[in-house]
Amino acid sequence: MLRHEAGKIIAYVCVCIWTGNPVNDGVGMESAWNLVLALSLLCVSAICLASDGETEEFGAHVQSTYIWQHKPAIRSPYAGPFSLVQYAENTYTFSLTGAFGARLWQGGEAYFDPEITQGVPLSNLTGMGAFYNGEITRASGANPISYRVRMFVRQTWGMGGEQESLPSAMNQLAGTVDHDRLVLTAGFLPPQDIFDGNRYAHDPRSQFMNWCNMTHCAFDYAADARGNSWGVALELHRNDWVWRVGQFMQPKDPNQLPLDWQFFKHHGQNLEIEHAHQIGGQPGKLRLLAFRNTARTGSFADAMSSPGFAASNAAGIPATSQVRREGVKYGAGLNLEQAITPEVGLFARLFWQDGRFETYAFTEAHRSFSLGTAINGALWQRGQDTVGLALVRNALSGVYRQYLAAGGLGYFIGDGRISYADEQVLEAYYSLGVRPDLAVTLDYQYLRNPAYNADRGPVSIAGVRAHWEY
Repeated sequence: MLRHEAGKIIAYVCVCIWTGNPVNDGVGMESAWNLVLALSLLCVSAICLASDGETEEFGAHVQSTYIWQHKPAIRSPYAGPFSLVQYAENTYTFSLTGAFGARLWQGGEAYFDPEITQGVPLSNLTGMGAFYNGEITRASGANPISYRVRMFVRQTWGMGGEQESLPSAMNQLAGTVDHDRLVLTAGFLPPQDIFDGNRYAHDPRSQFMNWCNMTHCAFDYAADARGNSWGVALELHRNDWVWRVGQFMQPKDPNQLPLDWQFFKHHGQNLEIEHAHQIGGQPGKLRLLAFRNTARTGSFADAMSSPGFAASNAAGIPATSQVRREGVKYGAGLNLEQAITPEVGLFARLFWQDGRFETYAFTEAHRSFSLGTAINGALWQRGQDTVGLALVRNALSGVYRQYLAAGGLGYFIGDGRISYADEQVLEAYYSLGVRPDLAVTLDYQYLRNPAYNADRGPVSIAGVRAHWEY
């Protein structure tokens, strides 16, 4: 009891230090050191509040991830403003995240996650659709920045059925819940916390690093440039089924941080249906996900019309930024996870979106497919290790191909011209469990036709990751 009370006091001090600092763009060195102090104290708090298997009233966790990657020089007969550069480059990201949770009342919980990040992307984060590091959107330079990554409440209403035990984890308090339940989540968080989960390919901090292996690459989910948004989601768990619906804020402008507070006019709406099953006695899940985004956005057809050309610039290069209007984007896809044995699992994702409008919140893909496997090291007496292998294929809509061929620029891609080919990625990793709370990963990615251009590349990216979580 005394240990837990001390943990609560330390966690409260952390929050006080954090709330006395900015949470938006950049921080000075003094503020940065204060935030490091706050998260260091959080580590102590997490130890004091460690769950002993009973219901948690208060929880605190912390994670830190460092990723370093290298790209050698590539073939580049020509380049545009948003091309991957020809010469060799290095990139890195660093994140330090705290996670506080408190039980408010029966079924009610509140969570708050502060985060510090820094990092430098390849080629100013341009030149491909299937980006190499799911952490890179959180970093914006060599100087550390701090921000609020989550601040939300969750209410769970039990509806009977067997009891499920939830372990203590980041943004999850230890306890038991009814198998059949209704869960309401509201606040500021990544929509991916709720939608498009996958046991084998979802978290770039511990699994595959490529964006297209953490979610559907063609899923242009509503979020700011870091992948977070204000919104609300409702989940109904019933027998082997889960139904999820949610609505989140769009950014004011494509892939920018400020959000559009016209929540009932501009938003992203998600619907997901999940079914749990068994094949050959092994568990699996199949998810159907659909989205509908409403925003003030530019269509590729409008940009290439005569008025669109005239409005763009004197050179007649089409630009979606000059022809934005109210528009609706939609898409749907399937997500499968399936255990083959207790040590071997397969996953696959397939997604389609209409591809008429510019990328607004995620990356440049209108059709996406991924297939892969994750193998636990228990097969060779290394139960804390994992081997992963995945293939990715992305495609663009016909109208976007015409737009790029005419010299148009997307948000992340634009070589000035294009010899179109689907973008293809092979990713392989080995995660070595050094300790239960520490893993070191070697990762390799091979990308053909970067930015959907057969004239450029291929690209090899080798990296190493260190991930610690308590």
